[in-house]
Amino acid sequence: MKATHHPRQAERLATLHSYDILDTPKESDFDDIVQLAANICRTPISVVNFIDAERQWFKAEVGLGTRETPLETSICSHVILEQDFTLIEDTHLDSRTSDNELCIPDDGLRFYAGALIKAENGLPIGTLCVLDTKPNTLDAEQQQALTVLARRVMRELELRRALKAQTVLRDEMDHRVKNSLSSIAGAIRLYKSEAQKTGDADAAFDAVRRQLDAVSAVHKAIYLSSDNGSDTGEVDLQDYMTALAGHLESSLPSDVHVTSKAPKFSVRPKIASAIGLISNEFAANTVKHGAAPMAKVQINYDVSVAGEELTLICKNTVPEQRRSEEDTPQGIGARLMKASVAQFGGRLEQKSKLYGFELKATFYLN
Repeated sequence: MKATHHPRQAERLATLHSYDILDTPKESDFDDIVQLAANICRTPISVVNFIDAERQWFKAEVGLGTRETPLETSICSHVILEQDFTLIEDTHLDSRTSDNELCIPDDGLRFYAGALIKAENGLPIGTLCVLDTKPNTLDAEQQQALTVLARRVMRELELRRALKAQTVLRDEMDHRVKNSLSSIAGAIRLYKSEAQKTGDADAAFDAVRRQLDAVSAVHKAIYLSSDNGSDTGEVDLQDYMTALAGHLESSLPSDVHVTSKAPKFSVRPKIASAIGLISNEFAANTVKHGAAPMAKVQINYDVSVAGEELTLICKNTVPEQRRSEEDTPQGIGARLMKASVAQFGGRLEQKSKLYGFELKATFYLN
């Protein structure tokens, strides 16, 4: 009797395939497990098998001499629909196996015991089972040992997937770090050129520091997102802007207060880096051209997303009598901000308002 599909078959198959275990070569780690299971249970056959869409595939086996069989003859395809451990003392007497062509012959499979291999989401992807060509049974200790070994198989799969994910993440982070260093190097060349023209080396060093702070904030956000279980390599805007506002406020004069608002939305690191650069430059210009001792100044960052367009609005509350033509910066910082937006096909608008100064940056997400 062929087993019915698992009620969450599509999700179960997606889970199985996520481990990239199917059709891999034999490995001693799994071979040792099936040999140990056969020895403990005193059976001639032991198998680590995974139930695919149309077949059961054996990662390791003792006593079978094959790597896969069709689901029509699979006892384990029944087992994954049931409890964590299944014991069939005589397959001729069980409705699930009595008509199985592998069990019908006198020298066929007459005994089966299997423990589920279950993923972290609770879905069964296969079994560790032992079989015999004569009716048999297992005592409580043997059943427990088989269950423990099945969990050991699952831990091995989880470990391998985690190591693969870490390798991918490390390579991706290496790539991002190189890109970030390249952008910083480009900014340093521009700041150096500007400093040679103006003689203001301190301003150039401050601008480089702000660029480094922006890049550092992006990499910290990516690290935190991966630490929380996300391996997408993207940056959550809400968390990122909250952290950025806090960092800026701690580095600015005590009379400057910084707030931010952003949706729970993930963006590419390059966009987050551009947002960080613009936010840093806006804060620096606020302090340079507007903030004065004993005068409270508010800086607010507001990020919104509509369709494929992301908008960053930066505002400050610099009193009108304290503003000058310099409030619309035309220096190297402004050119870098415009370049940061332009790489995403966006635009930068700056204007003086009654309440203060406003900068609007628009990015296209794709």
